[in-house]
Amino acid sequence: MKTCRLTLQPRTAFGTPLAGDTLFGQLCWTLRHRHGNPRLNELLEGYTAGRPFAVVSDPLPFGHLPLPSLPSTFWNGATEKRADQAKILKKKRWLPLAGVGEPLPEWQRLARSDAEVAQAITGVDTRPQTERAQPHNSINRQTGTTGTGAFAPYTQSQQWFAPAMRFQLYVALDESRLTLTELHDALAAIGETGYGRDASIGLGKFALDQDADIEPLAGLHHTQGDAWLTLGPTAPQGLGFCRERSYYQPLTRFGRHGDIAVHSGNPFKRPVLLACGGAVFSPLQDLNRQACIGQGLAGVSDAMPETVHQGYAPVLGIRLPASGVRRP
Repeated sequence: MKTCRLTLQPRTAFGTPLAGDTLFGQLCWTLRHRHGNPRLNELLEGYTAGRPFAVVSDPLPFGHLPLPSLPSTFWNGATEKRADQAKILKKKRWLPLAGVGEPLPEWQRLARSDAEVAQAITGVDTRPQTERAQPHNSINRQTGTTGTGAFAPYTQSQQWFAPAMRFQLYVALDESRLTLTELHDALAAIGETGYGRDASIGLGKFALDQDADIEPLAGLHHTQGDAWLTLGPTAPQGLGFCRERSYYQPLTRFGRHGDIAVHSGNPFKRPVLLACGGAVFSPLQDLNRQACIGQGLAGVSDAMPETVHQGYAPVLGIRLPASGVRRP
């Protein structure tokens, strides 16, 4: 598989947070509509057996990667940091691409907060996104007003991105099964029709750059790497990683079907336990160069038993210091 990088820019508010596994689900629906269900089934053949046709990362701020989810003892100067400094450093969760070549213990010093990332990308002192409540109501045609029950006013949250905010999407792609042009056209179609909740009323629109970078991580992999940094949610269970040298934040994904499956009578999926993007996993043996790690998950839906969930994530090879953790 090859890794490609595409750039997207939000055009409207979003009802669903941008996430790689959610975007993969919508990609499957788009491919089904554009190429037919037999083609989608062909692409998904072997998906739960370690043969994904495409693996989509979380959309990451332009020019940045997630700071690894590591204990503070991995970072230089951790013992000298005061409590007030720790609060500031906790917000610095994005590593500029230019800092990847530095030794890992220096990465936290080089990392940026959400506000610093937004300023670097947009040139304006602002937050990358804000959350606002959007009022909704239904009118009772008998009374001409709102009321109680189904007619009670309610609000739903929407995410608004700063103007000129851009994101980069890393996709590990098997071009023998899905071409880069087909991938780009499908993602561009999602951007035109809308991603996630309330796309039918104008939310979730984004623009996709015409060009894609091929193998953008090739020069960033550590030549003596011994661990993987994930760029999206991952399902690492049972894959033989070293428990003493793997670090992650857990994520429970409460998924639901989209597209026409919303009308299936039971759109909700079973909860899936994942590791958030930015996780670090160390294999028990030598690190072999690969585009992604993880596994495809089945059995997540009663309404559509053939449904799979993306438990793969694109990865970057890093060098994890041997003496990072101080055991009590």
